[in-house]
Amino acid sequence: MNDTGHVLTELPSGVRVVTEAMPSVRSIALGIFVGVGSRDESDAQQGISHFIEHLLFKGTRRFGSTEIDEIFDAMGAEMNAGTSKETTTLYARFLDRHLERALEVMGDMVLRPAWADIDSERQVVIEEIAMYEDEPSDKVHDVLAGAVFGDHPLGRPIIGTPEVVGSVSVDDLAAYHGRRYNPDRLVVAAAGNLHHDHVVTLVEGALAGGGPPPGEALAAANGALGPRAPELRFHRKETEQVHLCLGGTGISRGDERRFALRVLDTVLGGSSSSRLFQEVRERRGLAYSVFSYFSQFTDTGEVALYVGTRPDRVAEALEVVAAELHRLQDESIPESELDRARENVKGRTALSLESTSARMSRLGSSILTGVPVLSPDEIMARIDAVTADDLTALARDLFAPERLSAAGVGADEDAFRAALTPLSPQLAAA
Repeated sequence: MNDTGHVLTELPSGVRVVTEAMPSVRSIALGIFVGVGSRDESDAQQGISHFIEHLLFKGTRRFGSTEIDEIFDAMGAEMNAGTSKETTTLYARFLDRHLERALEVMGDMVLRPAWADIDSERQVVIEEIAMYEDEPSDKVHDVLAGAVFGDHPLGRPIIGTPEVVGSVSVDDLAAYHGRRYNPDRLVVAAAGNLHHDHVVTLVEGALAGGGPPPGEALAAANGALGPRAPELRFHRKETEQVHLCLGGTGISRGDERRFALRVLDTVLGGSSSSRLFQEVRERRGLAYSVFSYFSQFTDTGEVALYVGTRPDRVAEALEVVAAELHRLQDESIPESELDRARENVKGRTALSLESTSARMSRLGSSILTGVPVLSPDEIMARIDAVTADDLTALARDLFAPERLSAAGVGADEDAFRAALTPLSPQLAAA
């Protein structure tokens, strides 16, 4: 054990097991993290990673789909999965006495899917895509990613396309799974009332014999991102609101400025006292939903902000956004505002670490992506060390209006372009 409270063991197969004991609870949060996501897909494979995540629940060579549901229902457990651009995760939370059974079944689901009921699940995912397409407030974020990252896999929606999901064969799914769900891409993370050595023993049994040996090169679709000029993309759809995003490339997971970015995001649009929330919503009533956010990947990242407003108010909303972005770069953030933002980030961090699920997720994602696992005290110290000068420099680097791309979903592209003029005349005229 180290001063962060976690213990890490790498098995001879390459699988890494990381745990954090929390003796005061009766539960365990368990996750199996796989280093594969939509970024690993070629153009002809869009959505395969997400589709496979669905199919993990459709049964294995030992456990049928209904049996899996019944096993976890009998535990009173919560189980789910998620696919991101770089990872796929199967996770559950259950009483500590169910660890052995849960790991046995989850390991089988991840490594030995039966590819059962594939045609019915195709339709489920295609319906999910259709549902997503009907939600412009969700759609606009992927439109922005396409503008920021272009043809790079990071610019594509994780969920995929109906064409690929509707036609991919079992053989292609099995081949994709077999080449990527290998031991050196697997991390098993657990937090709760547990003993590390016991978890390691159970993992050795549950994950034995899964996947090819490590070392196969799979980086063709995962190439480095070259510099890109800002771009405007608009998805035409009849909507009551115009849904708009502004954003650009950000910083990687391991960048030391990640603590400053969390504070900057809180100042800009990540809290109810943030500048965008107060100026756009509270003072002017221009939007119900307005916020900023960021994503971090292995070698790059994305920063963005979102506003949803009626068509006749887009220009005014963007004028306010432009003013706030310029103010971030031109004026030092007052100490009182900086203190509030730092305390907000520290408070949210501390509260999240009271959850076994959050601790498990932090461990698994950090080990999988090679980011150091810091102790709570180290995290708080890094946040306290963020200065107003740090935020100004980061804002100038990441949120300069001339480097931001724009995305919109609505009925009138010409009006959207015109409204962008106060922020970026070049982009509006492109």
